Amino acid sequence: MTAPTTDNADSARSSLEALRAEIGKAVVGQDPAVTGLVVALLCRGHVLLEGAPGVAKTLLVRALAASLALETKRVQFTPDLMPSDVTGSLVYDTRTSEFSFQQGPVFTNLLLADEINRTPPKTQSSLLEAMEERQVAVDGTPRRLPDPFLVAATQNPVEYEGTYPLPEAQLDRFLLKLTVPLPSRADEISVLTRHADGFDPRDLAAAGLRAVAGSADLEAARTAVSKTSVSPEITGYVVDICRTTRESPSLRLGASPRGATALLSTARAWAWLTGRDYVIPDDVKTLALPTLRHRIQLRPEAEMEGVTADSVITAILAHVPVPR
Repeated sequence: MTAPTTDNADSARSSLEALRAEIGKAVVGQDPAVTGLVVALLCRGHVLLEGAPGVAKTLLVRALAASLALETKRVQFTPDLMPSDVTGSLVYDTRTSEFSFQQGPVFTNLLLADEINRTPPKTQSSLLEAMEERQVAVDGTPRRLPDPFLVAATQNPVEYEGTYPLPEAQLDRFLLKLTVPLPSRADEISVLTRHADGFDPRDLAAAGLRAVAGSADLEAARTAVSKTSVSPEITGYVVDICRTTRESPSLRLGASPRGATALLSTARAWAWLTGRDYVIPDDVKTLALPTLRHRIQLRPEAEMEGVTADSVITAILAHVPVPR
């Protein structure tokens, strides 16, 4: 593949900036979550969106797909959902007397896994191979998934009845965990005003959303991100942050080397999005919370004292020396 020129990279950056603005036509006041989804696309990663019901988690993913001209499919995770309902299965064809593979919804560019923690671990694990290996193996035959491929999963943090917490192995497959908060008063007024003016979240085309970036822009952007330079001092800074999580008295599980790799990747993507071809410490700090918050586990006594994953990471960022 021919490396993109500077003009191509700049054009791709402009397209992704337009993408963030386009999503804003449908979703109000969730800029950090929008940016996180773009970063995940650049890093070929997956995203876990956590927020209370009604804060536009599903709408956010649908708006992303509409603005990117990507194929998207949605799966509502329920307690009776089977793995084959996600990955697909072999179906007997009476006309040919042979079995043929019927693709599941995972064969798409953008899979919205709605309320992923409402389905049992067996079905949750059906996504593991797809998320990590970008393939699905059925009856011993591997089948490649499309590129780009991103899983955007949502979960509700306030309801625990009838839910199955995601295991550590599943959480580790998500590049980012983005919190989708309740909007501010001004943003909520803007949401209601839009609805009063006729906005229909089920009809994004009528809301004016259009595709402003495509797979070529995404590929050019990914190549440019891979060329974003990282100094040895920044690499050491990322390692020091992750090693400090393993020594924290508030944690029983710190960030693994996979977490350090993820933090470096997301920091590079953010640096490129902001117009630089090199990473600075502030890039690492900006992406530390969404990249690491789901990769650490609190000790029970720390939880009882009101300590949170975010507060631990924030304290570590304040403690670890910043390279000059």
